[in-house]
Amino acid sequence: MADSHAAPKHPFHLVDPSPWPFLGAFAGLVLAAGALMVMRLESYWLLIIGVLCVLGVMFGWWRDVVREGEHQGHHTKTVQIGLRYGMVLFIASEVMFFAAFFWAFFDASLFPKAATGFMWPPEGIQTFDALDLPLLNTLILLLSGCTVTWAHHALLHNNRKDFILGLTITVLLGLFFSILQAYEYSHAAFGFRDGIYPSTFFLATGFHGFHVIIGTIFLAVCLFRGMNGHFKSDHHFGFEAAAWYWHFVDVVWLFLFACVYVWGG
Repeated sequence: MADSHAAPKHPFHLVDPSPWPFLGAFAGLVLAAGALMVMRLESYWLLIIGVLCVLGVMFGWWRDVVREGEHQGHHTKTVQIGLRYGMVLFIASEVMFFAAFFWAFFDASLFPKAATGFMWPPEGIQTFDALDLPLLNTLILLLSGCTVTWAHHALLHNNRKDFILGLTITVLLGLFFSILQAYEYSHAAFGFRDGIYPSTFFLATGFHGFHVIIGTIFLAVCLFRGMNGHFKSDHHFGFEAAAWYWHFVDVVWLFLFACVYVWGG
């Protein structure tokens, strides 16, 4: 009888049964329900539970993936190709996600209706000065894109010191961006339910801010792994995927800054 644990004779990784897809879907459902409660009832308890559930699933799932790739050797060259395709498709789906918000914003701004006084921004809406905090946040994200590229370049040349330094600066810049955006929201002259402009503004910039937080966590995990000796110059797709995601977040913000803050404000 053949040994069921014998080494596979193919370059693919057939994953073991995992609870994380089901738990991730459940956590996403709780998070979405919590977001609805915030928007409809201004109650935050379910949203907090949803965020904690998502973070727990992220920790457990990433832990398993790191173990498979770093310690068990399952991430062969062929598997890494599949991972790259998967990340590209994921980012493409995220592009469509934000396209919906831009569609709503441009539909309301290019064809203003009676509810907005046939003008954009609607009458009575005091918008943000694009050359104030939004410009500063733009510079922060652009700089973070440079530092994450620096970190990647250092890793490719086996310069772990600069890799750690560049990644640390990137994580700090991501945190700084989130703090400034929270400060901006706290000084908004309008609320989420004050019309079509506030709704599209908070949805587009808020979901981008959520992606910045996720990307910061993604990079912080890579930083922790790098400080523990993970990643090699020829085997570091976990970090590369985080860098791709971060550049995507940068590009989305540039469109938000140009369309929502400069042109639409």
